Amino acid sequence: MTHSKPLFDHERLDVYRVAIEFVAWSGELIDGPLRGCHLSAVSQLDRASTSVALNIAEGNGKRTPRDRCRFIDSARGSAFECASALDVLVARRVLTKEQVVAGKSLLHRDVGMLSKISVSLSDHEEDVYHPR
Repeated sequence: MTHSKPLFDHERLDVYRVAIEFVAWSGELIDGPLRGCHLSAVSQLDRASTSVALNIAEGNGKRTPRDRCRFIDSARGSAFECASALDVLVARRVLTKEQVVAGKSLLHRDVGMLSKISVSLSDHEEDVYHPR
C-alpha cells in the first residue's frame, strides 16, 4: 500500500493484507500466462479473488458479530473458489501445479485466518443476550 499508516481498520488486518497479496499474485497470472485465455475459470478467479478482499473489508465494517461473520464466511467461500479455479486451470493444462503453488499457499493462509475469525465471531454471538 502506498500509505505509510493505514487509513482504515481493515488495512491493519493480516487476513486482509494476505487477501490483497493474493489479488496482486492472481492479477500477474491473469495478465501474464493467462492473457487471452477465455476459460470461465479465469474470470471466476479474477472475481473471486476480488471478492475475498472486499468481503473482509465490508465485514470488518459491520457492527454486529452476526453481520461480520456472514461477510467473513463469504470471503472464506470465495477463497475456496479461487483454489478450485486454479485446480481447474491445472486440470485443463493451462497452468502447471508448480505455477499455482504460491497462490494456493496464500489462499491456505487466508482460509486459516478466516476460519479462526469466523469461529471467534460465532462464539461471541452466543454470549449476546437474545430475548425470546
